[in-house]
Amino acid sequence: MRNLVAVCLALIGGLMQPVAAMAEPREFAITAAPELREAGILEFLLVRFTLKTQRRATWADAGADLHLHPGGPVPVMRRGDLVYGLALRTDNPAAARFADWITSDIGQAMIADFTPDDGVGFAPAAGLAVQATGPVFVGDTEKGAVLAQDHCGRCHTVNPATRMTGIGSSPSFAALRALPDWEARFMAFYTLNPHPALMRVKGISPPFDPLRPPPIVPVLLTEAEVAAIQAYAETVDPADLGAPIQHQ
Repeated sequence: MRNLVAVCLALIGGLMQPVAAMAEPREFAITAAPELREAGILEFLLVRFTLKTQRRATWADAGADLHLHPGGPVPVMRRGDLVYGLALRTDNPAAARFADWITSDIGQAMIADFTPDDGVGFAPAAGLAVQATGPVFVGDTEKGAVLAQDHCGRCHTVNPATRMTGIGSSPSFAALRALPDWEARFMAFYTLNPHPALMRVKGISPPFDPLRPPPIVPVLLTEAEVAAIQAYAETVDPADLGAPIQHQ
């Protein structure tokens, strides 16, 4: 009898695995610099990505899961002196899969293989440093300072006033600014753990799971408020930590 129960449970588990796999999003929204779409390189790449992974992209003007523009925090390709980088704006796993693919050796080789109908070609750029051309984030820095103190200050030291109210294990804004990938971290901060458990961005984040309610009063932000916090973070002076930063 026990063996029969074990077999039944194994069969049920096997049947549920495809269902769980199907539950994972296989579509993501992307926005990109107009010249990339006009050149045809994104269609070239996305067709190959879809064939490889059975995940597809849709174009979006706002609320996209992934952005690909000049000066983006994660370099992907270059054309002449201009470097295009991507930024994940949500926790959509299909978008993360594309980000991993396009920065992999295979994705970079595909970029090198593309030949535009006219104009300068593209070259791989994964690992290159993005040349700063001005502020990374555009937003209301004064409003961002207030929002950061009110919301981020629950856990992080965002300024001297929150030095004693944060959580010791949470890095300060100054320490985060000292990281080489600080732009990418702040670009998608609301998708990085543990933020999804207690934070939502209107029009971007999915609703909270009713079975896993937020452990504290949740933080609810608009896209403009996110931009304001990001713009404020850029004004914070990086901490002088002395030695190279070791982080996970």
